[in-house]
Amino acid sequence: MSRGKKIPQLELAGPQQQAALQTLGRFLEERFELELGSFEVQEVLDLISRDIAPHYYNKAISDVQAVLSDRFASLESDLWALEKS
Repeated sequence: MSRGKKIPQLELAGPQQQAALQTLGRFLEERFELELGSFEVQEVLDLISRDIAPHYYNKAISDVQAVLSDRFASLESDLWALEKS
């Protein structure tokens, strides 16, 4: 999102989606005593996928970029050390 590109809504595969719906429904019921139907729980999950998950996705990408940058810098340093004069 930082480069002007719109990230498509993050989606889970079938079994992961069902597990997420069950977990979210159970959480809302246990924590807030909300007994929502499957459509309502799906709406909440869609909101999270559309509006919240991209922030975590972007943070993960940023973290990976930092790790890879450090690794490549280390590799470059190792290659310079191997270079013959």
